[in-house]
Amino acid sequence: MLSAFGHSPTIAIPDFEGEVKWASSSLEDASLRIVVQASSLTVTDDISKSDRREIERKMHEEVLETDGFPEIIYECPRVSSVQKMGEGSFTAMLNGDLTLHGVTLKQAISARVTLKGNTLRAAGEFSIRQSDYEIRPASAAGGTVKLKDELKLSFDVAARKA
Repeated sequence: MLSAFGHSPTIAIPDFEGEVKWASSSLEDASLRIVVQASSLTVTDDISKSDRREIERKMHEEVLETDGFPEIIYECPRVSSVQKMGEGSFTAMLNGDLTLHGVTLKQAISARVTLKGNTLRAAGEFSIRQSDYEIRPASAAGGTVKLKDELKLSFDVAARKA
């Protein structure tokens, strides 16, 4: 398990749903809501099965406490600071609320957005501090090895107009 704490684990989110609302080619009035099932988070790194099971167990039981906080929710009622980069390509700032571990805080997220026909694709990255959400960073080896408080998250999602 210590080998797994020696690097930054990559976590996938296989169970989430979301809704993006936008009119035509304008993003200024777009909104976003994403709901992640916290218990679905899985480690995707090439590590032993036993390390993977232990990291996932700690993540679900001790860090995220998924039995008590089953959903991670991000809601952004309106996209702001949209800048056109090219035909169908934009940068946008989302100023929404992130609910994690029962705590809701404002979370700004910068995204590169591409609109093509009925498809919207957004990619970007942002950071959060676990302690802001009353999460104790996981540790191992009697507390001598700890994960950093700051987590870097990245995303690349696509949406289709219904």
